[in-house]
Amino acid sequence: MNTWLGRDLGTRTVSYAERDPILYALALGVEPSRLDLVFEEQLRVLPTFGLTLAQWAPDALGAAGGFDTSTAVHGAQALTVLAPLPRAGEVTMTARVSNVWDKGAAAVFDIEVTCDYFVATWAIFAPGSGGFGGDRGPRTSDRPAGDPDLALDVTTTMHQPALYRLLGDRHAMHVDPAAAAAAGMPRPFMHGLCTIGMAVLALADSQGVHPASLTKLAGRFAAPVFPGDTLHVQGWNANDRVCFEAAADGRPVITSGYVGFGG
Repeated sequence: MNTWLGRDLGTRTVSYAERDPILYALALGVEPSRLDLVFEEQLRVLPTFGLTLAQWAPDALGAAGGFDTSTAVHGAQALTVLAPLPRAGEVTMTARVSNVWDKGAAAVFDIEVTCDYFVATWAIFAPGSGGFGGDRGPRTSDRPAGDPDLALDVTTTMHQPALYRLLGDRHAMHVDPAAAAAAGMPRPFMHGLCTIGMAVLALADSQGVHPASLTKLAGRFAAPVFPGDTLHVQGWNANDRVCFEAAADGRPVITSGYVGFGG
């Protein structure tokens, strides 16, 4: 058994001001005309902003030696929303390593963060950490059958990684060519949580609902997205959720995705 399984990563309280969820929305490419996302007097906080508050948890596991932070990448993300985040305040979160999957040449660490507002799980793909004889983990979901019910194009911009990292994910591979090369990438690349956040916005608009009404989200980061790429998002309506995937330059970049929205 991997010695990191079940590891308690501690409890942390993170405070934020109104400027932070506004900066988050702008980092996702929200237009300034959407006052309910960028103006404090009308502000509704995007639920995915909470993931920026919990970035300390995967960072804590890396700092403790769970994986090599220069080569590990964000493999997947899940989020269940329990209550709306306030415009400003503080959030007390508890984190633990909920699973460690053995992929042979690599391991995947599931890091679960819980608080009053959400439950979130990071899956961190860590080359060189596998081979300990553990379970390979669950199989990812297949693409839904049939033609997609919707198709959307979402264009990223060159400045987004530099802006998004101000929200807490300061990993150099998103802005520094040398750090990106050390991680096996040809150039700096988008944060996975930035690209999936952009997809959530587009999917909410396609459903005629406010993006702050998000109740659940999941997705696997299948390949990097580079600044300037256009995400081609396809979605399938499935009961209480929309299943989706995204591609860029003909490459699947988000797979096994789904979103759910409340009233």
